[in-house]
Amino acid sequence: MPSQSAASPERMNSASRSHVDTTGHRPPRVSPRGLYRVVATAEMLTWALLIAAMIGKYALGAPDWTMRIAGSIHGFVFLSYCVSTVVVWTDQRWPASKGILGLVLAVVPFATVPFERHVDRKGLLASRWRVVPAGAAPQNGQEPARTAAERLLAVILRWPILSALVLVVLVALLFTVLLNAGPPTEWLN
Repeated sequence: MPSQSAASPERMNSASRSHVDTTGHRPPRVSPRGLYRVVATAEMLTWALLIAAMIGKYALGAPDWTMRIAGSIHGFVFLSYCVSTVVVWTDQRWPASKGILGLVLAVVPFATVPFERHVDRKGLLASRWRVVPAGAAPQNGQEPARTAAERLLAVILRWPILSALVLVVLVALLFTVLLNAGPPTEWLN
């Protein structure tokens, strides 16, 4: 039997198949735990940026554009955190009270990371997606989507890059609408 070199087509096909499930779909690379940790941390850091900009503007006389930039960055990450909370809440089947608490705590400065750590310690953040990506076979305890929200999540998990782009566009559109509405402190005036 001839030996196969490291670059032979047989070895390459075998190696590439190891990351593909039985239906030919690649599993998502981002886990619920990883996604939530990154977005919760980003939300906390942008709170710090926003507070620093507010101190700069109101206490040190910094120009208005510093608040606009910090507020815009924080607003975009805030909306991204809210979307991520709903995605993880849906996949991990959090109780409604836990999901709502995650959303409400986004309004409290620096509360998203302690909340992320709390749900992780309670076992509510898994290292794998529970919902099976659309069109894929269940593996390692995954379950098929049962609700409309889970079916949407299954589509997101099936096409994660396209879905991320669509979600970024939707968040940007919502952000634009809110930006045109003016600062939240002026909405009710």
